Amino acid sequence: MSVPFIAVIPARLASTRLPNKPLADLGGKPMVVRVAERARESGASHVLVATDSHLVVEAARDHGIEVMLTRADHPTGTDRLAEVATRLNWSDETIVVNVQGDEPLIDPQLVRDVATHLAAHGECAIATAAHPIHDPADVFNPNVVKVALDAKSVALYFSRAPIPWSRDAWQPHWPDVAALSALPAVPANVLRHIGLYAYRAKFLRDFPKLAQAPIEAAEALEQLRALWHGERIAVLVTQDAPPPGVDTPADLARVQALFAGAN
Repeated sequence: MSVPFIAVIPARLASTRLPNKPLADLGGKPMVVRVAERARESGASHVLVATDSHLVVEAARDHGIEVMLTRADHPTGTDRLAEVATRLNWSDETIVVNVQGDEPLIDPQLVRDVATHLAAHGECAIATAAHPIHDPADVFNPNVVKVALDAKSVALYFSRAPIPWSRDAWQPHWPDVAALSALPAVPANVLRHIGLYAYRAKFLRDFPKLAQAPIEAAEALEQLRALWHGERIAVLVTQDAPPPGVDTPADLARVQALFAGAN
């Protein structure tokens, strides 16, 4: 059964590594428009760009994408979504998927699946996704976020550290990271978090009121704020890693090559 949900794309023009990223040209269209088109393919009942930039507003409107100009002082994309949910007065149980504005290759099916996963877990305020890690180097890479789950695939913790720690496989070699990275296999329960979230609108409106958590500050992971304050996060485990997003000029060049000649 199809689950109704809304897709919101937060798009902030300022970026330390790639300025003006939402407006980067991908086959004749701005990146934020390409993301919105993928979100539309997911079956979302409503697709909206939320931005702090008049330039992004103009670009979205030029391509028929609904857009809302939000405040410029939001510390996170989730705070930007919270403003949208408040201003549009969505009902508490409305499911809102945060589709990152630098994910022009996001699988529309995954967007829909995360929304459906939240709808199936009424005890959770948030749903997200993860996939098994196969490359040992990723396990020890702090830029690869890991998640540990309980028996119902609800998140216990997110970390930049290797979790769960494989005592028998890794402990004998620690702290020789080079030796750890050369191990032949990664345990099946080591999962990489995919930064795609579905929220209930009530949680979004509450999020800015929640104090930052010490574990959130330590790990620089805002989803830990929800766990710290007792919220539950359902995790959809998929076997496939999503295509990488655009964070650097090299990423942009790679994606631009894929869109070359696109309409």
